[in-house]
Amino acid sequence: MKKSKKIVRKREPRESFGFFSEEKRCRYLEGIHRIDYKDAELLKKFMTEHGKIMPSRITGTTTKQQRQLKNAIRRARIMGFVR
Repeated sequence: MKKSKKIVRKREPRESFGFFSEEKRCRYLEGIHRIDYKDAELLKKFMTEHGKIMPSRITGTTTKQQRQLKNAIRRARIMGFVR
C-alpha cells in the first residue's frame, strides 16, 4: 500500500484583534533581576487564593523567570512565609 502524502498548507498571517496583538510582559517583575523567596508580597501576586502557582501564559513571565518564581515560592512555603 502506498502512503498518502499529507497536504500542508501555509498559514496566512492572522489579523490583529487589539488585545491579542500586544506582546505579554510581566508587569510585576519590571526592574527585578532576581526573585527573592523572602519577598512574600511579590510572590503572592503570582499565586491563586488556594496557593497554587499561576502559569506563565497568564502572568506573562518568561521561562527563566517562571523557574525562579517556582523555586522561590517553594522555598517560601517551606520557611513559612507563604501558604
